[in-house]
Amino acid sequence: MSKEHALVILIPLTIAFVVADILIHRSVAVRQYALQIVGPLLRPHERRQDRLLLNGASYVLISACITVAIFPKLIGVTAFAILIISDISAAIIGRRYGAHRFLDKSLEGTLAFLVSALIVISVIGSLYHLPELYFGIASCGAIVGALAENLSIRLKLDDNVSIPMSIGVVMWVLALLIPGGELLLQVG
Repeated sequence: MSKEHALVILIPLTIAFVVADILIHRSVAVRQYALQIVGPLLRPHERRQDRLLLNGASYVLISACITVAIFPKLIGVTAFAILIISDISAAIIGRRYGAHRFLDKSLEGTLAFLVSALIVISVIGSLYHLPELYFGIASCGAIVGALAENLSIRLKLDDNVSIPMSIGVVMWVLALLIPGGELLLQVG
């Protein structure tokens, strides 16, 4: 799918989710109806009425639009796939087994993020038959992404945005700086 085609789908969907999010906070009737449907899926801070906080789905869609719009295809696919798989892995493992503090979250959750990100990188690298350089560059991005996930509260950024943006920037910069890396910018 082309970047333009993806954005034609993503932008209206994102606008719809953000508008729905705003309506949930501004309209009592919409809020009551929405909470019956999606209430159990929302985290406590997403249910707050005292200030407007977008839910995770809105941030994922905003992030998807930004990622698709600004990054080369391979970098965008890698960054977004890591967001989806590794953020979930970090949350599940961190909440269930997190016993050791590391920065702002658990060491176990951060390691789960990193291990799952390396698996995502391996799958994408194998599917696209990418050179070894991709694995090194993407792994550096994954390390920074794991830190962005861990420090998202301190950074005051939703991790659904900070993760793919940090991974994408690191991969793009390294692809431009490392000889041969420019080939990764042309994949897709």
